[in-house]
Amino acid sequence: MNWLAHVFLSEPDVECRLGNLLADRIKGKARAGLSARFQRGLKCHQAIDAFTDYHPVVGRSTARIAQEHHPFAGILVDVFYDHFLAKNWDQYATVPLDRFTAELYESMRAYPIDLPAEAADTLRRIIAEDRLGSYRHVAGIEAVLRRLSARLTERLNRPFALERAISELTTHAESLERDFAEFFPALQAQVARWHQTQGMC
Repeated sequence: MNWLAHVFLSEPDVECRLGNLLADRIKGKARAGLSARFQRGLKCHQAIDAFTDYHPVVGRSTARIAQEHHPFAGILVDVFYDHFLAKNWDQYATVPLDRFTAELYESMRAYPIDLPAEAADTLRRIIAEDRLGSYRHVAGIEAVLRRLSARLTERLNRPFALERAISELTTHAESLERDFAEFFPALQAQVARWHQTQGMC
């Protein structure tokens, strides 16, 4: 799952949500000085990823991705599933997506926390560009894939164009959406169990 699902499944605590949202941007020693609630969010993010990565329905979705894009099938499915969460938001949430993201962004803007530079820049861009809300649109997902390509190109020093894989979303939209509808309630139940075993924030 990608950013929207991570904050949606997090406990409604700003530090837990920040940890869940920014886990992939904060690595190694940078995690050591973070608060217990932020660390809890990081661990919840890891639990979500572990359940998602090995779930058979997610495997079915990744198998739908054309061989051309298959090395990144897992990443693509994570992003596509966030699209279906945003698109079908009212089936899972009690408040509209625009209200959820506005309140989330405001709480994160107001919270005084010293983040590593990369994480702070990521958070600033998420808020300024309403990236979580943009997931409901195919164009928003294409923009996500373009940004991922830029990061991979910079990191690996060779060109990537994951935005071309938007065709996988449009071609397999109905099948992928059915997969998501089957998988997401199982993920919600798994995260609820995780929260129970960890105790509440």
